[in-house]
Amino acid sequence: MEYSANAAGTGARSLSLTVSSASPGPGLYLVATPIGAARDITLRALDVLNAADVLAAEDTRNLRHLLDIHGIPLRGRRLVAYHDHNADRQRPAILAALGEGKSVAYASDAGTPLVADPGYRLARDAADAGFVVRALPGPSAALAALSVSGLPSDRFLFVGFPPAAAGARRKWIESWQGVDATVIVFESPRRVKQLLENLCESEANRPTVICRELTKKFEEVMHGTAAELLARIPDEGLRGEVVVLFGRPEPVAADEPSLRSALGALLDKLPVKQAAAEVATRFGLPRREVYALAVEMRKEGESGNEEEG
Repeated sequence: MEYSANAAGTGARSLSLTVSSASPGPGLYLVATPIGAARDITLRALDVLNAADVLAAEDTRNLRHLLDIHGIPLRGRRLVAYHDHNADRQRPAILAALGEGKSVAYASDAGTPLVADPGYRLARDAADAGFVVRALPGPSAALAALSVSGLPSDRFLFVGFPPAAAGARRKWIESWQGVDATVIVFESPRRVKQLLENLCESEANRPTVICRELTKKFEEVMHGTAAELLARIPDEGLRGEVVVLFGRPEPVAADEPSLRSALGALLDKLPVKQAAAEVATRFGLPRREVYALAVEMRKEGESGNEEEG
């Protein structure tokens, strides 16, 4: 199969690229697909989509459209829907195909499979059963957003989608808020404003980047603090696919009142050693020093209880 790549610009010329028809061999192939621009597909992904025995996708309509764009016919092959609502029913059939020595290509709705999609159970069960599992790297909304954000990329944490309920979302924010890393979030465009409102309750000045419609015609990257971007978002939210990134947290003052406050919130729930370790990590202090203060506070608390008795 010939695949034409048109290029524009002085001295540029069109190239004809061949899509292979060779079988990829038995196994599960996790195929990254474009997040917007169809030409972001890799040649290896086209090879596997062209030659695999079975095609599985989170949304078969999207995969069928992608195949049509690149001129890859189904040729009577099975196109299996595999998503959150039918994964438990469909997984045995896909594993059975692998057991017959077939090659299965699985594509998520857009981007890299297993990143905030149901494919991880399929990959886990295939690996546990002894089948070959291979990744075909390619587009990823999380990494594309990190690349253009201008935020530190030496350490980052992907936390997926926030809970929809406000209370659960606040607890979810607390779970990563103190991590010394750039945090990457997938969010519904209609709920981005609520996410920033919740963060601003405790950290309004956190560096924030919102990436919208990455690789598409109306791509937009917004920079500012959480409070600044909150003020720019209309009440009805945004439009299009959204990735939100938060820079590293601001250093926390390590004075004794701050340490006592942090320890006091944990000593009722955790052993002294564990509470001291968590606070020491949060403030970047030696554990021995924080542990000594925690022991002192525990004794003070016990002494106070005895006097009341």
